Parts: sequence; C-alpha cells; structure tokens
Amino acid sequence: MNILLTIIMAFFWSLLIFYSVLTLAGVYYRSKKEHRTILEEYPSVSILIPAHNEGVVIQDTLSAMSRLEYPGELNIYLLDDNSKDNTAEIGKDFQQTFSRIHYIPVPPGEPKGKSRVLNYGLSFIQSDYFLVYDADNEPDPDAVRLLVEKAETTPGAAGAVGYVKTKNAGKNLLTQMIALEFQVFQLLMQCGRWQLFKIGSLAGTNMLLRRKVIEEAGGYDVYALAEDAELTIRLTANGYLIPVAAEAKTWEQEPENIKTFIKQRTRWLIGNIYLLEKLFISPKFWRKKAFHHSIQHLTVYLLFALLLLFSHILFVGSLLDLFEPIYTAPVLMFWFMSYIVYTSQLIGAIVVDREISPIKVGVALIMYFTYAQLFIVLLARSMSIYFWKRLVKKETIKWDKTNRFKKRAV
Repeated sequence: MNILLTIIMAFFWSLLIFYSVLTLAGVYYRSKKEHRTILEEYPSVSILIPAHNEGVVIQDTLSAMSRLEYPGELNIYLLDDNSKDNTAEIGKDFQQTFSRIHYIPVPPGEPKGKSRVLNYGLSFIQSDYFLVYDADNEPDPDAVRLLVEKAETTPGAAGAVGYVKTKNAGKNLLTQMIALEFQVFQLLMQCGRWQLFKIGSLAGTNMLLRRKVIEEAGGYDVYALAEDAELTIRLTANGYLIPVAAEAKTWEQEPENIKTFIKQRTRWLIGNIYLLEKLFISPKFWRKKAFHHSIQHLTVYLLFALLLLFSHILFVGSLLDLFEPIYTAPVLMFWFMSYIVYTSQLIGAIVVDREISPIKVGVALIMYFTYAQLFIVLLARSMSIYFWKRLVKKETIKWDKTNRFKKRAV
C-alpha cells in the first residue's frame, strides 16, 4: 500500500505540474499580439463537410460557409453520406444559389464513417489545401484566411488548426461544462504545446491540411474513429508541424443531454484505444516529435486511467474504513491540490477568453466533482466495448453519429 500510494502521488503530481506549465504557456501564447502576414498570393482551398442525416443543422452550416471571406480560390463540398432526411434537398438548394458550394453524394461503402467520406472527397479535389468542417460548424468569416496564413508562414507545416467554440454553451449545465473543457484542453493547452515544443494536434474540425501531404501519408485510416488523433501522430512522425491559429474560430453544437454526450465520448475514447493499440505495434508512431504525442497518449489512456481507478478505490475504501491509509495527509493534500489546479485552469481560460461571469465561475467550481469524474466511467465503458467487439468478436467497430439538436427560437 505504501509503495502504491507513493507511485500514484508521484505520477499525479508530475501530471499536475506538466499541465499547469502547459496552461501558463498557453496563456502567454494567447496574450501575444501576433503580426499578421498578408500573402502575395493565396493558395486554392477546398472545404470538405462530411454529412449523414444533418438536416437539423446543415442550413446554418452552409449559410456560414457562404459568408466566408477568402482572397483565393475557395470551393465548398457537402459530402452527403447516404442521408435519409432532407440533407440532400438543402445541399442542392445552396448549390443552385452559390457557385462555390457543391453538393456531392458519396457512393455507399464500408466501413462507414467520417474517414471513408473524407478519402472520397480527397479523390476528386485538386486544390493546394483542404479544410475539414463537421456538419454542425459555423466558422467565422475570416477563419479560412487565418488558417492559410498560419500554414503558409510556418516552415514545415502540414497545415494549421484553429479554435473550436461551443455555439450552444448557454443551453444547460452540460453544454457549459463542455464549452469550458474545450477552452482549456483544446485551446490553452494546445497553444501551450505549440509555444513550448512546436507541437500541434488536429481537432477533427476547423483543420487545414496540404492535400499532397495527406495523399503522401496514404489518406485517412478508415478504421480510426478518432481520425484526427491518428493523423496527427502520422504527420508528426513524418516530420511535419501543425501550427495553432487561435484566432481562426468555428462554432459547433455540443451534446445537450447526457445520453448523447456518453454516445459521442464513447466513440472518441474507442478511437483513442484503437490508436493506443497502434502505438504498440507501429514503431513509426514513435519517430521524431511524434514521440511526444505517443507518450502523452500512453500516459492519458493507459497509465492515468489505471492509476486514477486505483486512486478512487483507495479513496472510497479509506472513507469506508476498508483500507488504512498510510499517508493520509499527503494523499488528501494531493486531492485538494488536484481540485485547485483543475479549477484554476478553467477559470484562467474564462479570463483569457474575456468571458468571466458568476455563472461560469460557479460551473468551474463544480466541474472537478461532476464532469471530470465521468472520464473513468466513459473509459471503462469504451474499453469493455472495444475488447468485446474487436478482440473477442473480431468485428469492425462502426462509426456512431452524434445526434444534433434544433436551434432554439430567439
């Protein structure tokens, strides 16, 4: 028990210090006033929007696409993956109205999912870059230009990744927590990694990529449910950089109920477990700066998960007098400091984004005891599904689409 507690505490304190440093570096990066470089000539860009039964949101998405301001050649492709609702009707209407918006039906195929649809899109575009947006995204008018300028002015860049914000953050407590999570872990820490190590991660949406670089890499892995994380490591292993353009914003809808949230996050985690498996069998995933991504992936989805589980067991067991903790004070201090650091990161993100309010601070204060604790439950669920379907039944785990919600009337 003595040794186990010491290992858990040392590991968690190391993570606390590391992620605190990343957060501070991210705050510094966001506070800098970057000099904007206007390009003499803007390369051609194709926007790929994978869609399957997106009638609830696709009109708002295509309306936002029609407002994009880009000095170069820009074409937007709605890739309809056999939708059964009115996605096709809406897409064709926009195609008739806007010359740069194109409705493309995707032929049936297996395995189903975003990666296969994107590979189909890559098979016919000829642009210098392509940009991926999920079907519920509404990018700011300058998002494409900012991403291209960042990629073109960063030597060795495979593209660039922007900021994903939550457009339905005010819907309920869950969406507010998701929005805060994105502000910290998908922006501040993303910016911190770029500031300290020149390492960036693709976000699945609002990400710009050089078409030839992806073609040379073999396109998307059609079995990867977390296609952004898998592609991030492959590109980094090939020596490419993925710079962060924090001012290039898109707004996306997040799950508004716990059932949809669990369904979405289970898919994400299954995708990351699949990637964890690839790390053990693919030496190329450990090359160059990809080593940092692989270590982080191994740390979060294996070591952190296991030790967090042990930590919870010990904590609950000590409260029920099932165990006799040896280092009671240091352990309790660690849990207290975990709460302080986690909450400070959330509040720091609110301040940096200039969105401070009593409600947001209140949400930040309770997230550690509620939202953050769902991770271990979701990971256990995802691992059981993954091992049962992939390793026992030898099935291909299918893409699980996230449900969309109608916009509230104003």
